[in-house]
Amino acid sequence: TRLLPGVMGNEVSPVSESFGIARMLEEPHFTRPAEFRGWEVPEVLRSGDHAKIERWRRAQALHRTVRARPDLIERRGGLSNVEKRLLEDIPCVPYPD
Repeated sequence: TRLLPGVMGNEVSPVSESFGIARMLEEPHFTRPAEFRGWEVPEVLRSGDHAKIERWRRAQALHRTVRARPDLIERRGGLSNVEKRLLEDIPCVPYPD
């Protein structure tokens, strides 16, 4: 029922959450301050460039899903060529699980 229109406050939420329509784990989330206990918010997230931020988020979600739940990737029919390039172009950010 959560996926019915109007149930969630933001209609994009079911697409962007874990196991949503994208069928991938979520990307790591960061907040302020920019550095905390040795962890730094990646520069791309502080850049304000929304296209680069979205690309980074997609790549991180792919990295996490490939590493932790490869079965989800297999169920979607594998990685597209665009996704493979994303994984090559954008390194995985270490993040505590």
